[in-house]
Amino acid sequence: MILLSPAWTSLLYLAASVCFILALRGLSSPRSARRGNLIGALGAVIAVVTVFLSVRLANIPWILAAIAVGSLVAAPVARRVKMTQMPQLVALFNGVGGGAAALVAFLELDHAPDPWLRLAIVFTLLVGAVSFAGSAVTFAKLQELITTRPILFPGLPVLMAAVLVAAVAAAAVVMATGSTALAVALLVLGLAAGTLLVLPVGGADVPIVISLLNAFTGLAVAASGVVLGNVLLVVAGTLVGASGTILTRAMAAAMGRSVAGILFGAFRGGSTAGSTVVSERPVRSSSPEDVAVLLGYAQHVIIVPGYGLAVAQGQHTAAELAQALEARGITVEFAIHPVAGRMPGHMNVLLAEANVPYESLKEMGEINGEFKTADVALVVGANDVVNPAAKSSPGSPIYGMPILEVAAARQVVFLKRSMRPGFAGIENELLYEPQTSLLFGDAKESLAKVLGAVKAL
Repeated sequence: MILLSPAWTSLLYLAASVCFILALRGLSSPRSARRGNLIGALGAVIAVVTVFLSVRLANIPWILAAIAVGSLVAAPVARRVKMTQMPQLVALFNGVGGGAAALVAFLELDHAPDPWLRLAIVFTLLVGAVSFAGSAVTFAKLQELITTRPILFPGLPVLMAAVLVAAVAAAAVVMATGSTALAVALLVLGLAAGTLLVLPVGGADVPIVISLLNAFTGLAVAASGVVLGNVLLVVAGTLVGASGTILTRAMAAAMGRSVAGILFGAFRGGSTAGSTVVSERPVRSSSPEDVAVLLGYAQHVIIVPGYGLAVAQGQHTAAELAQALEARGITVEFAIHPVAGRMPGHMNVLLAEANVPYESLKEMGEINGEFKTADVALVVGANDVVNPAAKSSPGSPIYGMPILEVAAARQVVFLKRSMRPGFAGIENELLYEPQTSLLFGDAKESLAKVLGAVKAL
């Protein structure tokens, strides 16, 4: 078999790296996200093919079989997953990446006599294991295989500290001696640390932790690139680590929280808990016909989509309603909060899927000043991102979180399944204000009824 020269290998790796950078650039906007995703996939193909053409590989049939099995599993899962389940799929794939990096580092331990190379190995072992276990727990929480509420038990902080101290000690010994037995112990401690890190996180904080663990996986992959002497892995891992860190900080800022507060807030009662308590306070209910009259005779309507819209798969009906209102000469805009749904961009993707024009999707900083001129704010399946407690209740777990200024609209209509609080587990006082009315039911069904009533006006 003729192998590529080092010059051609470096050139192809450079091309793959450029593809990864352009992919991140494309993913920064819904308008270019599809193109960015395809460019990233092209970069991955170039990288894999280059490895086959530049390295004398053993056990090629086993490698090809593994690729085939992985493709047969991943392709159907990725095609069939619902948009509402995308965060847990991201968590699952991210965890697999971290676990793979850890296993590669473990297998390279016997071939690393240099202590500094072992430093990269123990770093990959520990961080990759933390990412794998933590991602598995976030998947279980988002899939509701375990409770989304923070899981706490007496002595948890002490146990976490003990595991971290033991992990650092084991890492130091592995670095000095190359002990395989202690490397296994380090992997186990990393798995325990990842599990304990995520268990106390609840509710709306889980997607932020996914982003943090994604950054961990990137760092583990970059370190594995050092172990294998592969520049492309270093570049790709660094890109993932940096972008994951930036996204984590952006999401935390959008929630008005610190990353430390998100990870350890439950120990002092500050983590979002996803309460199941249902309020019995009276509210003003509306019928679809009442809501249709409000909307049909308005001049300016702002629709605020939330996770309830995503769960009900009501984005197409929301788009039809917007079109019906615009046909009556009404200005319709969609207000997008940075953490609406379960991941940044979640609402943008859903609404773009329903062919809502990008010009109608307004980010929080752009739309907040317009609520005071809106005749109706239609809140579809959102709660915490419009809750005035973020500004008025210092003791609230969402206090300080930037919100959409829905309360400034002349009329506010909430489409809700029930009076159950949002992920933060607190009531929304806006629900009880005189300008607010509620239409109960599945978001998609309620929107369809409102749409029919608007067309009948």
